[in-house]
Amino acid sequence: MDKLLIEGGVPLSGEVSISGAKNAALPLICAALLTDRPLTLSNVPHLNDVTTMLRLLVQMGVDVTLDERNSLVLNACGLNRPEAPYDMVKTMRASILTLGPLLARAGRARVSLPGGCAIGARPVDIHIRGLQAMGADICVEHGYILAQAQRLRGARIFCDLVTVTGTENLMMAAALADGTTVIENAAREPEVVDLANCLNAMGAKVSGAGGDIVTVEGVERLAGAEHRIMPDRIETGTFLVAAAVTGGRVRLNGTHCGILDAVVEKLREAGARIDCHRDSIEISADGPLSAVSLRTAPYPAFPTDMQAQFMALNCVARGTGVITETIFENRFMHAQELRRLGADIEISGNTTVVKGVPRLDGATVMATDLRASACLVVAGLVARGETLIDRIYHLDRGYEHIEEKLSQLGARIRRVH
Repeated sequence: MDKLLIEGGVPLSGEVSISGAKNAALPLICAALLTDRPLTLSNVPHLNDVTTMLRLLVQMGVDVTLDERNSLVLNACGLNRPEAPYDMVKTMRASILTLGPLLARAGRARVSLPGGCAIGARPVDIHIRGLQAMGADICVEHGYILAQAQRLRGARIFCDLVTVTGTENLMMAAALADGTTVIENAAREPEVVDLANCLNAMGAKVSGAGGDIVTVEGVERLAGAEHRIMPDRIETGTFLVAAAVTGGRVRLNGTHCGILDAVVEKLREAGARIDCHRDSIEISADGPLSAVSLRTAPYPAFPTDMQAQFMALNCVARGTGVITETIFENRFMHAQELRRLGADIEISGNTTVVKGVPRLDGATVMATDLRASACLVVAGLVARGETLIDRIYHLDRGYEHIEEKLSQLGARIRRVH
């Protein structure tokens, strides 16, 4: 099993390119199921979750071509097996995103219920209720969602919880429904907007994406299209935090501040200098950082996927920061690992109090989930001595060649087997 070995204490310096967003790529790949014409996606990140999703579509009969320039061509004209079996999707909850497109295009779907998630519950009942409102006949048997529909009908759907994958699933299903679908209390994330833009390029009629009410006027069929996947805002934020905590000076290319305003604001509050450009971000941190307090919430508020990285920042900042997690009930597992490095962290329910310490000391730590992995990398970059991070398969699900990119910036980091 691979591990990451980091020798901390080196300020990051230089420039690096940000990859396409995993959380945009996965629903966009599923959108190919909606048409019998080719869908071409560029800026595709090379990640384990993307590979798993592509393998899933191949077994459904989709033709997949990926070239060396990160361009992906998906042709679902041969779709013949509208099923997502458990053995293929147990490690990737985003597989639920095949349910809506399969039901809309093929009229039936058999999709395994996603497995458990370490950071908390992620129920799929909103997906099911929304599709039932559109006329689908759905039951759950032996761990599978079994769905049928002659043709979905437009409906008004109110999401009692803001859900990104739920909004995306219902948007894709509604694109081929008969009539107009209105999704209320929709997720507003940039990845939802990216999917809407792609669907519209395919001939769909989606409006309101990025707001809390999304309207989809169903069409008879969708065509092929070409679409460039948006930059990964969480990878962007992670590299910004890494540059700040190490006292570095870094330029991130292929990304922009508009997709993570809340993160940029908190970094400036901490004392980092950030310059925003159309297709790049520059950050520098010359002096000690100040601890910041934050509360996670659905977009456009502070993202839960950046909470762990900011906890690492607060560990070495001046003062005390209070972090409140409102999205997932079990997302402080990285705190115990940070304590192994010498961090001063107290947990009470969904709140942590982090008091900055003069330094962290390297140690062996264990990643517990994707963003916790990134948090430990950030901490390892600033800790004195060597930090060995175990179970980095979590990291490979969401960060493309992270050790290579950090090495470009001068970090002493390498993968060990």
